[in-house]
Amino acid sequence: MPVKSIPLRVAMQGGAQVENITKQVQQAISGSGLKAGIVTVFAKHTTASVLVIEDEPGIRADTKAIWDRLVPADPKWQHNTRNPGEDNAHSHLRGQLQGASLTVPFNEGTLVLGTWQQVVVIDFDTRSRTRDLVLQIIGE
Repeated sequence: MPVKSIPLRVAMQGGAQVENITKQVQQAISGSGLKAGIVTVFAKHTTASVLVIEDEPGIRADTKAIWDRLVPADPKWQHNTRNPGEDNAHSHLRGQLQGASLTVPFNEGTLVLGTWQQVVVIDFDTRSRTRDLVLQIIGE
């Protein structure tokens, strides 16, 4: 079964920023020449995650709010206290819980997503950075 690996770079601001990458993922599938299979989107970072959401302003705000409640920033986290200058332990913990990858099927060259589903990357870190993602497309 053919496999295509495509890099994707996304400039992010941190602070639980959500960036919609559905179009880029769809373009990669369209450009792959494959008609049916799966695409895995993998974030090559410990403080960023990939997920499916209904991408609208209310859900973006709620997503940030739930992460702030579940895993709040705290200078007393061990990662912060053991590593001078670090303030992003909560970012790593959030990434661990949400996960670094997502797999979505595609058929007839098109992502198989529900009506409101969108593929997004969320950046939990405390500063701006470029996020490197890998799109692994497997199909026929």
